[in-house]
Amino acid sequence: MSYRITLIPGDGIGPEVTAAARLVAEATGVAIEWETVEAGEKAIAATGSPLPDAVLDSIRRNRVALKGPITTPIGSGFRSVNVALRQQLDLYASVRPARAIAGEGTRFPETNLIVVREATEGLYSGIEHWVDRDHTAAETVSVITRKASDRIIRFAFELARREHRRHVTGVHKANIMKTTGALFQTAFREMASKYPEILADERLIDNMCMQLVKKPEEYDVIVTTNLFGDILSDLCAGLAGGLGVAPGALYGEGLAVFEPVHGSAPKYAGQDKADPVAEILCLELLLRYLDEKEASDRVFRAVWETIHEKKVVTYDLALPGYTMRPVPPSSCSAMAREIARKVPLVDLSEPLPAPLPPVASAIDPSLET
Repeated sequence: MSYRITLIPGDGIGPEVTAAARLVAEATGVAIEWETVEAGEKAIAATGSPLPDAVLDSIRRNRVALKGPITTPIGSGFRSVNVALRQQLDLYASVRPARAIAGEGTRFPETNLIVVREATEGLYSGIEHWVDRDHTAAETVSVITRKASDRIIRFAFELARREHRRHVTGVHKANIMKTTGALFQTAFREMASKYPEILADERLIDNMCMQLVKKPEEYDVIVTTNLFGDILSDLCAGLAGGLGVAPGALYGEGLAVFEPVHGSAPKYAGQDKADPVAEILCLELLLRYLDEKEASDRVFRAVWETIHEKKVVTYDLALPGYTMRPVPPSSCSAMAREIARKVPLVDLSEPLPAPLPPVASAIDPSLET
């Protein structure tokens, strides 16, 4: 079977890491035709818009996309393309697995959890304004709806059920945010009652952060609102080895976009030194979504073996915190070639040195919400 998939290279290091993912995709033997479209800074130069209609049309047509990181100016400039993309396509479920695969030296080697984040509303709703004429005070409105809360919480429980995960934690701040927080809390409690076989508990966002850095192995699936999910997913990436190994996926009704958690790192653009693992693991999740399970398993295993051998890894994975012996850093493209070389050679019958099951983030597009 062949697939036509939208490819958005992105800004900064985006073209380098998406090229790495394409190289690994070729090694799997899965027939993929890439339809490349530009968003972000290149799109502004070409069309005047950071998110041209052609990007949205391509994703709607192909139903699946692989995306590189896109620059979001801080404080001024164009609005976040990532936020706009999620809202325009109603990609409401941001799924960010955190798996400790960075190898020796990882501080939390038992980390294997998933952050499920509502991605269309909350404090990222885009409703903000200046309060006074002198621009000395500003206001941002957080929109939390029962409909969006119900569907993201249902999504998290369905994900846990499908992947045989035992535990879902709802995260909010209902003790202070007594309307928006309480609404999400109520939705979580009512939804949890429909999944009696899954352990459900709640944490306040500040306590959740503390619990994760003390004992992340006790958590499994975390579901929360937009801003809290953005923060927690970066925290969890740090537990698992850093943003360089943190993939992500966005799901809507019959649509899926796979993107790394990390940003575009413009200062490293064109230097061939960025870690390609997060983007390659996005490919792993994409293949699993397409039900190309063996190919997905091969990609994960090839990444795992490359990192644990510590012979051909980028600078971040060669730092003293992630290796017990000196390792000369390799380039982004060299690491991608090493992973691609391993893909057809890995023995899937052999257990991993320290078993860690890959996240089977294949979400049925027909899932009723």
